[in-house]
Amino acid sequence: MSPLPKLMADRWGKREMLPSGKGRIYWHVLFRDHPQVQAIASEAHRRLAGIDGLDLVPYEWLHLTTLVVGLTDEITDGQLTTLVADARKLLADVQPVTVTLGRVLYHPEAVALEACPAEALAPMLDAVRAATHAVVGHDGVLATNPWIPHVTVAYSSAEQPAEPVITALGRHLPECEVTIDHISLVVQDGPEYLWNWHPLADVLFGAAQQKVKTE
Repeated sequence: MSPLPKLMADRWGKREMLPSGKGRIYWHVLFRDHPQVQAIASEAHRRLAGIDGLDLVPYEWLHLTTLVVGLTDEITDGQLTTLVADARKLLADVQPVTVTLGRVLYHPEAVALEACPAEALAPMLDAVRAATHAVVGHDGVLATNPWIPHVTVAYSSAEQPAEPVITALGRHLPECEVTIDHISLVVQDGPEYLWNWHPLADVLFGAAQQKVKTE
């Protein structure tokens, strides 16, 4: 997501869209229960208000994309159940981690907030990749290669100069810290821009798992 782009691109026009009823399965960190993440996204949305050609990410679906597992017609319900169980076992050894959001990343198709330090989230990625490989026979697909953990706040839906977007949003927002203690298996059904998402399971990390067991 660097250097700064000169032009924004139409994300939806460049990607193959699935028909309704067919979905793509992801490991996502969701932030529906993290008001501080919604607050920093709200500030980003406020600064971007009035700029056409941007689709703002709904607060309910603010997310940190971790891994693409595959398509719904390629993975059975039984495999999904096993995938969650295997991930839960592997994530039992991964402790919750606190990351900082604030630095703005620019891509021709999106505007995002970097999650730092990236290396702190590597054990989470390793666990869900190992579970995915064990169940579906491959490591899944990274959202970026190399993986850069980030929370997207807006997608570009038009071809336009990037400079007005960069000027409006800047390079940094007031920082916020968020503790990540679980990851979700999510089905995105149909075209991405419709936000027809269905969380299948939340998988807690080690200390969070133990806390639930003792309550």
